[in-house]
Amino acid sequence: MKRGFVLGCMVVALLMAGVTSGLAEELNLLTWKGYAPKVLVDQFTKETGIKVNVTYSNNEEMIAKLRATRGAGFDLAQPSQDRISSVQAKYKIYQPIDITKVKTEQIIPSMLNAVKKNTMVKEHFYAVPFCWGTSGLIVNKKFAPHADDYTALLDPQYAGRISYRLKRPTLIAIAFAMGDDPFAKYADVKAYKELMDKVAGQLTAGKKLVKNYWANGDALLQSMRSGEVHVAMAWDNGGWKLHAENPDIDFVAPKSGALGWIDTFALPAKAKNVDAAYKWINFMLRPENAAQFTNIGKYGTASQGAIELTKADVRADFQRGFSQADIDNIKWYPPVPAKLESIEGKILDKVKAAQ
Repeated sequence: MKRGFVLGCMVVALLMAGVTSGLAEELNLLTWKGYAPKVLVDQFTKETGIKVNVTYSNNEEMIAKLRATRGAGFDLAQPSQDRISSVQAKYKIYQPIDITKVKTEQIIPSMLNAVKKNTMVKEHFYAVPFCWGTSGLIVNKKFAPHADDYTALLDPQYAGRISYRLKRPTLIAIAFAMGDDPFAKYADVKAYKELMDKVAGQLTAGKKLVKNYWANGDALLQSMRSGEVHVAMAWDNGGWKLHAENPDIDFVAPKSGALGWIDTFALPAKAKNVDAAYKWINFMLRPENAAQFTNIGKYGTASQGAIELTKADVRADFQRGFSQADIDNIKWYPPVPAKLESIEGKILDKVKAAQ
């Protein structure tokens, strides 16, 4: 009887072990559409045995979801680096990065340093860089061969052939082109306003040179195709798209620095599978995997050496557009203090209203 009971317990235990071993480890990922391509998700699962559950979102929704649960429900999120520190300071929805679990040798140092700096709250930082993009100049080099900085947007020799958005990136760009650093003045409201007033003066004086202030990206590209516009401030991918159609047109990283965004990896405060999250981070930043991501989405990544592994046409775009010095010179957007948004809004209104 006793022996039968023991054998019965052993059978139950073995059955339970079999059931348990059949349960897949899971990673719950909160990310942007396109940031977890199926081919890479499948490869990760094959390598690690970890199932990836993907929920698509954007910055505002990520913040709302994690605020509602106080950082629970997801193991890894991918907010933009300028949307982390202020949110973390107020709501504490993330946990600090354990850099010892990140294969930092895979990451471009200037990008890692920028994200550390811009996501710092007290003595901790809260994100690792993943992918990036920039705005700079799109130039028809046949007609504007020397346009290599934002100052070209104010140059009379291109009168009537200039286009840009009347938005805050243009204010920031002109400030850098004037030799100043607007981001360094973020902590000084008075100094920032004085700088923006100077920028407003430059843009107002240059209004007569502008063909149009573009609001629709497709319309801008069409105006470049038709030859109406020779110099524009716009994004890198747009320039590369036009270059494929007309080799005279291309993206140019401005001498004073392209303006860049970085989307990151950040750990929610109550993540249940932190080890899996770090495995995904290291997997996606492995150069061959990052190259595959770039081939699919056309976004650059923070993976060191990944561009050299991309398809020839993709690699050519990045190598024409960005030397290593250009990458290191990108001005990454830091978090925007609330008071500055109203200053910028008034400056833009002032330029719009000027005759």
